Amino acid sequence: MALANVLLLSQIAGHVLLFILSLCIVLPLCINLNQFCGHCLLFTTGKWREEDGMFDVHWASNGFCTFPLITGIFLLIVSLIQIYRYARMKDEESFIALFVDVVLGIWMLAMSILSAIFITLGFIVWCDGMTERFPSCETSAGQNIIRGDTEKINTSGFYIEMGTTQFGAWGAFAISVGIGVIALLKLIHNHQVRNIKVSMYLERQRLVNQQHFDGRSTPPIASGNSSDSDPNK
Repeated sequence: MALANVLLLSQIAGHVLLFILSLCIVLPLCINLNQFCGHCLLFTTGKWREEDGMFDVHWASNGFCTFPLITGIFLLIVSLIQIYRYARMKDEESFIALFVDVVLGIWMLAMSILSAIFITLGFIVWCDGMTERFPSCETSAGQNIIRGDTEKINTSGFYIEMGTTQFGAWGAFAISVGIGVIALLKLIHNHQVRNIKVSMYLERQRLVNQQHFDGRSTPPIASGNSSDSDPNK
């Protein structure tokens, strides 16, 4: 029971952290997409023009930003549901509920690691283009660098926004690993307890049947004293 309580509290704490980290993914990414007028910064490339020193940008697919955004929303919803569910839990979880927790943990882990890889590699590609002109990627923030910018793209906060998103994605991956391990431990513990209960029940039935069989197979004991006393009379 003590182990179960520790694991339950660990799951609640893990999902609270996951909720915070999912906000670190969703909010900065939404702000960046809004400031870049719907364009995705990740994996975006381009060339610097010698004539005017502007960046001739080739926008990457929005899917590189959409997938991490979906991941953040998914983690946000799952963490809220699990926090509410664990906080109201009084009885022991069933095997199916524990199995669902393990499957959810695997999904969260896979989606968070893919999102973290997309964000990290995509941001590196963008910064490689920026460092061709600026000494660092951070110093390029806030500069009017996009050639033919008729949409008034705001580049002032992209470095902080992508850095926060990257932190949230890798942090969510680390927390998802912990949540998945805890869910797997609870599933294994539940399986072991079920096996012990089944073994105890079978052993009890065996002992009951053995006692019943021994009681039927033992012959009745004859009263020798009474039979010996009759001739003496």
